[in-house]
Amino acid sequence: MARERPVKFVFASYGTRGDVEPCVVIGRELVRRGHQVRLAVPPDQVGFVESGGLPAVEYGLDVRAPVEAARDFFHALTHRFWNVTGLIRLYRNLFRPVRECWTEMNRTLLVVTDSADVVITGPSFPEVVANVAERNAISLVALHFYPQRPNGRLVPGLPAPLVRWMVELNDWLYWRLTKGIENAQRAELGLAPARTPAPGRLIARGTLEIQAYDPICFPGLATEWAQWESQRPFVGALTMEMATEVDDEVLSWIAAGSAPILFGFGSIPVKSPAEMMDMITSACAELGARALVVAGWSDMAGLRVPDDVKLVTSVSYAAVFPQCRAVVHHGGAGTIPIGLRAGVPTLALWLLPEQSFYGGQLKRLGAGYARRFAKTTPKTLVKDLTRVLESDCTQRARALGSQMSDAAVSCRRAADILEEYARRDSPQRRRSAD
Repeated sequence: MARERPVKFVFASYGTRGDVEPCVVIGRELVRRGHQVRLAVPPDQVGFVESGGLPAVEYGLDVRAPVEAARDFFHALTHRFWNVTGLIRLYRNLFRPVRECWTEMNRTLLVVTDSADVVITGPSFPEVVANVAERNAISLVALHFYPQRPNGRLVPGLPAPLVRWMVELNDWLYWRLTKGIENAQRAELGLAPARTPAPGRLIARGTLEIQAYDPICFPGLATEWAQWESQRPFVGALTMEMATEVDDEVLSWIAAGSAPILFGFGSIPVKSPAEMMDMITSACAELGARALVVAGWSDMAGLRVPDDVKLVTSVSYAAVFPQCRAVVHHGGAGTIPIGLRAGVPTLALWLLPEQSFYGGQLKRLGAGYARRFAKTTPKTLVKDLTRVLESDCTQRARALGSQMSDAAVSCRRAADILEEYARRDSPQRRRSAD
């Protein structure tokens, strides 16, 4: 692409590593092509971004507390829904930091987007980014890690019209909950109050919405969205194959015995690590399998484990997944495609609603199984692992893996789209050319 000057891209993504990593993946490629890139991410994700060689600024509050609050709220909603008082308390804990976070993000964006050509928002709090982009006439791009716009493919087994209505209802309910906070931001920016949910406004604005996941994971979706093909291009999952210090050690341990089952808990810590470890060791002992446990944010330091269980804090999933019999995790949009690309069956023990969507697709595709984490017991864990280790499931996972997009190709495709969009639609670039 011929260009008069480098494009200035700003990525603003609030969330855990799974929400930030795709931005780092694209950002590194754009820098390699000579563009300028900055990331606005939660304070506890700044170190990760900088380890990837990109500049980052703090965006909102640390994400760990909101994530744990969401975990507790949805657990109570599905297990103690009759305890209205408790639900109200947990709901307030969930939304108490939203106003402060929204205000902090707005302040950061007003600074970091100065002279930017394009700003890219992740799935969380897209309204914050959209409002600043509207105020400063900056081109806006949304990055989606699963189908966020109304569609009939998100929940297998339900009629498509009902699923579309459910997505629209969710958008409306979220808008009603955050309407006051958003309109306070819009007033501060000198914008008129928002009168409809943000997703509809973004669609009407013609916002480019890059679908950073593989359409094969949601059969029929690309056909359903054919009319929005140019507005919602599919690029495949964006994952970074970043090595860790223990990769060689872990791979040597794997090579010294039978292929293990990997249990990874990522950025959503389990409430009782000791109980979870007991469940894992007993299930694997019954199945005659070794276990590789990746603690992530779960505090498992100091736990004693048998010789056929290896415990680490982190590891390169891209390097290790292909060497495992199966992988077990929460079903996050960042981890699911790594397992699918590796061609190994997955058991998704989901905690949050968006994780259940991928879990449902795993069952539909025959490449794994899913269960709500809170309903997992030693008995169900053995049953579910037996299910995913069956030959039909492992063969289907292997076949699906061969059809998944290549990580490097997905990265280049996303960067190509952003470059073309910046050349064609950036208001600031048009003004500089006048």
